[in-house]
Amino acid sequence: MIAVSQCTMQFNGIPLFDSISFSVGDRDKIGLVGKNGAGKSTLLHILHGDTIPETGSIITSKQHTIGFLKQQLDVIYSGTVKEECRIAFEEIIRMEADIEDIQAKINASIDYESEYYIGLCEQLADIYHRLEISGGNTLESRIEKILLGLGFTHISMNSPASELSGGWQMRLELAKLLLRNPDTLLLDEPTNHLDIDSIRWLETYLAVYEGAVILVSHDKVFLDTVTTRTIEIRNGKIEDYPCAYSRYVQERIIREEHNRKAYQSQQKEIEKTQEFIDRFRSKANLASRVQSRIKQLESKDRIELDDYREKSIAFSFPPSPRAPRLLFNSDGLTKKYDGKTILDNIQFDIEREQKCAFIGKNGEGKSTLSRILAGIEPFEGNMVTTDGLKIGYYAQHHADSLDPTKTVFETLDHVATGEIRTKIRSILGAFLFSGDSVDKKVRVLSGGERARLALAMLLLKESHVLILDEPTNHLDMSAKDILKSALMEYNGALIIVSHDRDFLDGLIHNIFHFSQKQVKHYPLQIHEFLSKYSVESIDAIVQQRSISKDNGTDPLRKSREVKKHNDREEKKKAKQIEHLENCIINIEEKISVIDTEMSSEGFYTKHDRVEILSKERSSLQMELDSLMNEWEQIQSS
Repeated sequence: MIAVSQCTMQFNGIPLFDSISFSVGDRDKIGLVGKNGAGKSTLLHILHGDTIPETGSIITSKQHTIGFLKQQLDVIYSGTVKEECRIAFEEIIRMEADIEDIQAKINASIDYESEYYIGLCEQLADIYHRLEISGGNTLESRIEKILLGLGFTHISMNSPASELSGGWQMRLELAKLLLRNPDTLLLDEPTNHLDIDSIRWLETYLAVYEGAVILVSHDKVFLDTVTTRTIEIRNGKIEDYPCAYSRYVQERIIREEHNRKAYQSQQKEIEKTQEFIDRFRSKANLASRVQSRIKQLESKDRIELDDYREKSIAFSFPPSPRAPRLLFNSDGLTKKYDGKTILDNIQFDIEREQKCAFIGKNGEGKSTLSRILAGIEPFEGNMVTTDGLKIGYYAQHHADSLDPTKTVFETLDHVATGEIRTKIRSILGAFLFSGDSVDKKVRVLSGGERARLALAMLLLKESHVLILDEPTNHLDMSAKDILKSALMEYNGALIIVSHDRDFLDGLIHNIFHFSQKQVKHYPLQIHEFLSKYSVESIDAIVQQRSISKDNGTDPLRKSREVKKHNDREEKKKAKQIEHLENCIINIEEKISVIDTEMSSEGFYTKHDRVEILSKERSSLQMELDSLMNEWEQIQSS
């Protein structure tokens, strides 16, 4: 158990925590939430003991172990991935050495009834018991299970750990942490470097973890699956909710409404009290009462309204100009790095207004293909791009490579051209850069602020297609929601590289799955794709599809056939509706002409004409009614 008592912490004179207190149970699954800069990561460092609070204390039970996955790593590896994992079992290795030592002493002993001999036997039994509890007998299988779950292959397990990229180093450190099996896990953005497959494995693992878990994450689905408790850090205080993230959002709205009503009630009370003080301050016979009211005001615990929802990103992407149906067409594209093939003779089409997600394991070529489509990466083979195609491209390295010497305003002003330059301050304001903040140097911006600034640059020109590589990294929950809303209203094509299932859900309708140097297209939403192919590894889809083809039941082919049939029916329906609407308009115009003539002066003196037009109008009205009924039936079908 961990108990946090009256902890206070400041950063640059600004209070992060103001006398906060809470406790962590042995099996608690807690999500830490709050705006960027609220102090979530700092609180994890305090719980781990890396940072000492200015006041207050952190109390843990005796022999309580805490493991911490930080966002920034500083590691040096000397062995293979598997060998580095064995370091996590130092205690097991010591126990095995102790067993050998005690066994040797027992073998050397000749007095089997002495206290010394009995003591050795008891020590040996105790160590064997602790070894069994620690899982020493299943060491190799545990290492492989966790490494496979986090995306390593049998080949990469035996490769030098020093050759791993930063993202894979983070996976290795997470594997070592899980293998140590501490009483409490502290995880700071654990999904940032994981693909969807590994995230799903990790959330299942953590949901049933025997110890406590405290994590910071901007992945709503991950939080909902793992956590059962949410602690929000806001304005130096904490709010504790006994529920997962989605329920917490609803509960927070209710609490804010109650707080708003309490604030309004208190303000009325304060106003009346102040009115009494001002009115009777000069009355000698009421001096004691006035002083009592003044003390009452001074001692009152004021309710504060939070500005949590006052500032939020609000923007929309420029409308996409009209484009040809086919934007990209590949009939054999290959990409190699240093002789290693990443993409091998792939075929794909991307059409206008198509909303696509690139998913698959890290290193399979998702970001590579996005750069190829953006025109910034060379390739081999054939790919046709529509002439004059306007592309908006965002990648994390854009945010990281912004000129640190420029101000926020200068960053946009440097690339803006034409009339849009007059709207730079409005665009920056939409991304929460206003007042003095537009004059901040890029070098002092946080990761989230840099990401927002790089995204703002996409609003400087119109585009036929937006290509976004991990656009939600460093964005908080609110910013992600606003970005998703803006993208849902965007009328151009959309290509997103992301592992954020909640962000992709409802936004994209086409999955491009990258595996084994190939790209497969699935005309499905992300939840449909993951539900339909709910297998231990998404790579198994390739095997499923090959088996299905042998049986003549390829699910993708069937899905495409169904889609083609539905498209044909929709086009047929649209043509019928268009024909009926034209007929209705034509008849209504004829009726209008008749009504005009029949309303003219002296018309009803022409008896023959009255009879002819009355019959004609009655006939047209019956025809109109019939067409309207048919139109309504088709519309509702």
